Amino acid sequence: MRTTEAAADPDDTPRSVTLPADWDDTAAEALARLAPGHGPASLPEEAAHWIDDLCTGECSGPVVRPVARALSCLLLMRQAAPTRDLWHGHHDRRPGFVVNLAAFVEADNSFMARDFVAALRLLARVLRVIAQQKRHMCNGELPLPDPTGQAATHLRAVPPAPQPGQERPVIAGSVLLTNLDACLAGLGFDYDSEAGRDAACSIVALATLVAHAGEGADAMPLPPVRSILPGVSQIARSVWQEAAVETDQPAARVETGFSTPGPIDALLGVEACGLAPVFSPLRADGRLATSTLARLACRGLTLEAAFAATLAGENVLALPGAASHQAMHRALSGFVDRAPPRPDATRDVLATRAGLERGVRRPLPARHGGFTQKASVGGHRLFLRTGEYADGALGEISLTPTRESPMVRGLMDTLGQAVSIGLQYGAPLESYVEAFAYTQFGPAGTVEGDPVASYATSMLDYAFRALSDAYLGRRLPDAPHEDMMADSPAPMLPLDLPRSGNDDGDDTPPRRRGLRLVG
Repeated sequence: MRTTEAAADPDDTPRSVTLPADWDDTAAEALARLAPGHGPASLPEEAAHWIDDLCTGECSGPVVRPVARALSCLLLMRQAAPTRDLWHGHHDRRPGFVVNLAAFVEADNSFMARDFVAALRLLARVLRVIAQQKRHMCNGELPLPDPTGQAATHLRAVPPAPQPGQERPVIAGSVLLTNLDACLAGLGFDYDSEAGRDAACSIVALATLVAHAGEGADAMPLPPVRSILPGVSQIARSVWQEAAVETDQPAARVETGFSTPGPIDALLGVEACGLAPVFSPLRADGRLATSTLARLACRGLTLEAAFAATLAGENVLALPGAASHQAMHRALSGFVDRAPPRPDATRDVLATRAGLERGVRRPLPARHGGFTQKASVGGHRLFLRTGEYADGALGEISLTPTRESPMVRGLMDTLGQAVSIGLQYGAPLESYVEAFAYTQFGPAGTVEGDPVASYATSMLDYAFRALSDAYLGRRLPDAPHEDMMADSPAPMLPLDLPRSGNDDGDDTPPRRRGLRLVG
């Protein structure tokens, strides 16, 4: 064990944290966040609180007491830990355990399937005991309808609604998987590959199969068509044969899913939460991540050889993007009960971030496509020209007003060059649209020559709304016209002034007063 100073927030006062010697400072910060108060925090003492809560009191007995040592071992090996609510003893919320998949990979690049099955059986058993013993403390969970009207993806057909007098199936808790990409790296698979997705499907399907054991034959999911992990298919087949039996009293349901970012993942040493890919080959302290070292070892490359290949311009380890993240989500969504939100693959955030950080400019080719749009805003003519890459992405804009002063033409041309440089360095067009759309300065007025807008509050408002329609596929509405805003009543004067000089209802026009000279 070692003792270090850590704080949950940079603005907080550091506190003394005791944890295993091979755990990093990120785990110390997570433990400081989990431990209540501001005094010293120790992992054995904090873990004993939730373990004793499960093994004493109303949950005591021969069912849960023998597993206390096993839960401690799973935590010390960083294989599994309770969710934050269960860690703090909040039994009015659904309990769950977070399972670190990368911790079940051996040094010889093989998956410890038997240990994985034994750990999941233990966790599912504990969750069912908690659901039985702590049922009176739950607030209840009401099924909410899907607002989109579309049925969610399930592993099996959705059971019909219970009839009057029947009880809804009890959900004992959740088993949340995490650190999938680091697990694939330890097994020697790339995240963005068919082999990596096949291995992930095998592991996730095995977890769901073990979690559903005891719920009846109808609750058993079908395993994937193939498995490239040695021994996993045989273990999954034996587990399925033992669990797919009819039972008069099915066990409470244990759902599977993927974890969300939080202190539990940091405590377990997770590199990428849930099924997300590892975004950087480096850790927070600047050293190579464990997944990076594992992938280099599987390729037979030393650190010196990988560094030399990188200096030579070779792409030793390609970072996965949003498209590969979406492909992994699509492959695994049929093997878990609750899949996370679908990742957005419309824009590769990783490539944009890498380009901005490394200062890599993507020059526009000398001969390129684009369009020229002639329009007028409030009677002032404007030419909007664009330059596109071969893939159709925007890389250059030019704003040329024809009948303005030399200073205005120079400022508009300089602004177009600045935006073009930002686009070529990877800045997203959405940021420019949010910054310049609906800016208000003259000239403004009716737009002629382009159906994308009928009124603009400035030339920049029209130009960037036209770019949003052409390259983002999003047409922004017109801002309220100035004459429309002028007709609206003043907010501080809700009552109109009387048209006549009298307030008694007389509509007689007031008498015109003249000037009178006084001598």
